[in-house]
Amino acid sequence: MRVDFYQLSRDPAEKVLPLLARNTVNAGARLLVVSGDGAQLVRIGAALWEPRESFLAHGRAGELHEERQPILLSDRAEPANGASYLALADGVWREGEAKFERTFYLFDQASLQGARDCWRMLGIRESVDRHFWKQEGGRWVEGP
Repeated sequence: MRVDFYQLSRDPAEKVLPLLARNTVNAGARLLVVSGDGAQLVRIGAALWEPRESFLAHGRAGELHEERQPILLSDRAEPANGASYLALADGVWREGEAKFERTFYLFDQASLQGARDCWRMLGIRESVDRHFWKQEGGRWVEGP
């Protein structure tokens, strides 16, 4: 499993997730976006509609046709849409992510210590390939 750590220093998860979601869908994969913050999921859903001419089709877990959604928003890491990619939008790691090929772990200053602990914990697992990304100016660069 590949885990990409995204340190949010300039943009919130709601702004970063549409880019990750678009790249995931363009790669032919499905994405599950998880957050324990319901208001954040609403903001992410709204961001996936912008711009209107190229919105990203998505739905909410527990709603009609969740299994058809290329992007599913949920409060649990259970891929009802058959997702192979997972985005943890709220900076909280959840065990059980091994069923996903790739995980995007987004964290900000408030969740920095949890991300560091998670980095160390995943570092001892042989099956995990870790990558760290940070914002520099208006772009993402892979960091040490």
